[in-house]
Amino acid sequence: MKLFLVQHAKAASKEVDPNRPLTSEGLRDIQKVAKFVRPLNLAVYSLWHSGKTRARQTAEILAEVIAVANETAAHDGLAPNDDVQAIKDIIASDQRDLMIVGHLPFMAKLASLLLTGSEFSGTVAFRQGGILCLSCENDEQWQIDWMVIPELLG
Repeated sequence: MKLFLVQHAKAASKEVDPNRPLTSEGLRDIQKVAKFVRPLNLAVYSLWHSGKTRARQTAEILAEVIAVANETAAHDGLAPNDDVQAIKDIIASDQRDLMIVGHLPFMAKLASLLLTGSEFSGTVAFRQGGILCLSCENDEQWQIDWMVIPELLG
């Protein structure tokens, strides 16, 4: 199973726009990452996002270059401070390739929980607009396959 964890790209502050859409820099960054991963021919069963504007916009841009078999949709339980154990349980029971676009600290806690068994181990330093690819070959043994962040792409 492959799991792609994505922190939404840079968004406007609440003071600028309470809906917090992506900034022009955020749009450029996620488009740069999308262009980079296009040749990888990534495919997932579902692409979930938190429903917040910045996560939805990030997911929509990635959905243009990733084959999504089932749906690109908002999913409950992906808000910044939601319980990561609930999503871990869903992932473990489903076993289909999945991309999740969300927020910190949720994404960092989920990655840490999968990789180390503790959501507080601080395993991955997420960056806005970055993608972390994890894989699980046998029951619950997760590993990092790769990570790309906009800053690496110039």
